[in-house]
Amino acid sequence: MSRVANNPVAVPSGVEIKLDQSSLSVKGSKGKLDLSIHNLVEISFDDGTLTFAARNSSKESRAMSGTFRSLVNNMVVGVDKGFEKKLVLNGVGYRAKAAGKTLNLTLGFSHPVDYTLPEGVTAETPSQTEVVIKGIDKQLVGQVASEIRAFRPPEPYKGKGVRYADEYVRRKEAKKK
Repeated sequence: MSRVANNPVAVPSGVEIKLDQSSLSVKGSKGKLDLSIHNLVEISFDDGTLTFAARNSSKESRAMSGTFRSLVNNMVVGVDKGFEKKLVLNGVGYRAKAAGKTLNLTLGFSHPVDYTLPEGVTAETPSQTEVVIKGIDKQLVGQVASEIRAFRPPEPYKGKGVRYADEYVRRKEAKKK
């Protein structure tokens, strides 16, 4: 049985919490995030810590309290420090260039790929083969990184494609004659 909900979330200085019956709002130096609270979860805020409890002893209620603890912790970390994902492009001629709210990718297709970034997410290209995606919403940052990687996932024979910076791609041996 998971005990995630038993750990309180410490709220750092500079982060404001606004708690209503059915919604939670977290505001920090990087931005503001909102979350609607499930009716099986009870959240209380006192002395700079958020505590989570299940309203009843059902399995679903206990599971949702742990889920909401993780979601709220990610919100607090996001508005305080932010999240980032790094992508690396491997392949001859594979390039990326960030221009405003669009990311221009050259991935070996007959056409360039232009990816429009959603609101709240920014992309930087420190070099032509590196992309850094930043934002305050952990789920949205991960989703954008996943969508960019899906244009050309790394293949196991030559290792070409878009991969996460910390991802290991297991290489296969070529077919023998």
